[in-house]
Amino acid sequence: MTDELFCEPFPNTTWLLPPGFPLFNYQSFYLDTPERFGRMREDGVLRTGVTNGSAPAELPAFAYIHLDYNQTDHDKLFFCDDDQRVLRDIQWLVMRTDSYIVPGLFLVKAFEEELDGLFPERDAVFHHLGRYLFHPTNQVWGLIARYYRAHLASARRVVGIQVRVFPWEAESPEILEQIKTCTQNERLLPAVLDEVEDDEPAVAGAQQPTAVLVTSLKAWYSDKMKEMYWERAAADGRVVVVEQPSHEETQRYNVRSHEHKAWAEVYLLSVADMLVTTGQSTFGYVAQGLGGLKPWVLHHVANGTVGWPCSRDVSMEPCFHVPPQYDCKRREDAGLVVPHVRHCGDLPAGLKLVDRREW
Repeated sequence: MTDELFCEPFPNTTWLLPPGFPLFNYQSFYLDTPERFGRMREDGVLRTGVTNGSAPAELPAFAYIHLDYNQTDHDKLFFCDDDQRVLRDIQWLVMRTDSYIVPGLFLVKAFEEELDGLFPERDAVFHHLGRYLFHPTNQVWGLIARYYRAHLASARRVVGIQVRVFPWEAESPEILEQIKTCTQNERLLPAVLDEVEDDEPAVAGAQQPTAVLVTSLKAWYSDKMKEMYWERAAADGRVVVVEQPSHEETQRYNVRSHEHKAWAEVYLLSVADMLVTTGQSTFGYVAQGLGGLKPWVLHHVANGTVGWPCSRDVSMEPCFHVPPQYDCKRREDAGLVVPHVRHCGDLPAGLKLVDRREW
């Protein structure tokens, strides 16, 4: 599926492993794989330390690094300097992860000099990597370009709103109200008049509309916003147009057309002027990172009530959802080890990169 979504990163390179690659069945590696690094550390097959560490002759030909959502504490030793000294002598590392692990790499002292040279802007790592590496294929680019020209190109500004809801969740008036309150309080979108007026607010001459790009599995949220700005005039006289490219209703895995649309919509969100995202959503993380945008993040609704509807994120970087919780040596909070790795606002247990040089 990768080669149907992304162009090859550089000339004469490929995302795909070549035929005849020496490791077989690597796609099936998981928790029960004997060569899993965390398992080998737990069982004492691999050891760290100057006196009793594993000798090069004792190292396996490869190690499987399991950093999926169900990783163990022993798997997280990957982010420790002593363990990296062992791993650097293993010829092949195969990694499985569903997380953005870069904040964890910035905790490894051995990587510090190299990462500082590559990424002097600590809060723009994903932005630069994404812009360099994630280029849509021609088919996906066609979806992006056609939609942009037809619906967004003529807008004065574009406000992206990413609503992450699961298929089993009913349409939520509370979330809709949260979106409205957030966008109006933060002056991203205008309020509407309380009553239907005979005369709209006076506007001098023709004006370009404000386009609202909504992405969601469900159409209900964009339909309600569209009704609001059609049935009632904006208080400041602006014209607001609400658009939604697709509403698949359910997430479909390994379905080509579904994956194409998802990637196209992430990219379209990234070209918005302002962005509102749902907390803890990787869809929103990728859009904000590609676009170099610090989004307004919708807080999760608890017990049907909404407190403060949204807050501005501290950086454009995605959140690492399942990071090591403690510093390897001193067992200190991992969010207090270096000034540029802090806890996430939308997931306090997570870690993210911020542009901060000092405490």
